[in-house]
Amino acid sequence: MINKKVLDKFRVAPGKKVRLKDYDPGWRGGDGMKGLSDAELKQSAQKVLDANLQELAAQQAKLNADDRWSVLVVLQAIDAAGKDGMIKHVMSGLNPQGCDVYSFKAPSAEELDHSYLWRIMRVSPARGKITIFNRSHYEEVLVVKVHPDFLRRQKLPDRLITKRIWEERYDDINNFERHLTRNGTVLIKVFLYVSKDEQKKRFLERLDDPSKHWKFSVQDVNERQYWNDYMRAYEDALQATSTKWAPWYVIPADNKAVARVLVSNILTRAIDDLKLSFPEVTKEDKLEMEQAKKRLLAE
Repeated sequence: MINKKVLDKFRVAPGKKVRLKDYDPGWRGGDGMKGLSDAELKQSAQKVLDANLQELAAQQAKLNADDRWSVLVVLQAIDAAGKDGMIKHVMSGLNPQGCDVYSFKAPSAEELDHSYLWRIMRVSPARGKITIFNRSHYEEVLVVKVHPDFLRRQKLPDRLITKRIWEERYDDINNFERHLTRNGTVLIKVFLYVSKDEQKKRFLERLDDPSKHWKFSVQDVNERQYWNDYMRAYEDALQATSTKWAPWYVIPADNKAVARVLVSNILTRAIDDLKLSFPEVTKEDKLEMEQAKKRLLAE
């Protein structure tokens, strides 16, 4: 597992001013990784990831058996940062019965008739489960902030759309997340930070590979003109909503293998910190199991 001090480098301290230029999206690991080729780095990272996934599967079993806590992983990123691949690779070793994944796209007509948090609340994780949000309630202070005309589609009364609406939404989000944590949900919020050059490279790879054409959207390219606006929106959101109870992690995502190792470490450590164990059976239960065993052996 990666040293906790290393992971803390990517954790946004509550109240800290956030400048994304202080983070390196191309970070490839510690000093021991600097001389490795991309292939060697990927191979080395895969070994660590495999070990993490074994540990994560063991932790998930305890989480499910304990049935008191739940875990919510929020994945946010600009397009082509690797959210889908992160879910596929990091969650591959989990028991599907104890894991849910929800993707949040443009809200439906029914969702627009409710508070923007309504669709989030109704799929918050049940006890004993790990839930992953592919995009989330943070779209309301990211995409909607970059494109404020989207507010008009949300049927809000005019007098509620004020200059303070973003601060009010940060407050709403913090209060909502505080409510979840006070009721046994562990929140892990991850911003996959990819560089503009790497995003361009990945878009071109999608265009050059027919098997990836389905993943390409012209709208994604159009959004690149708002890159600086998105980065400012992320900085504002990270600064306003990285709290003691629900911290943000800015994960370097130019190298997918490194990003997956970091996220798997953060998730595994978060569950491990709960100090879970399998429930112990009572003396009466043990006696009944012994009797059941005798009956089975006598058949």
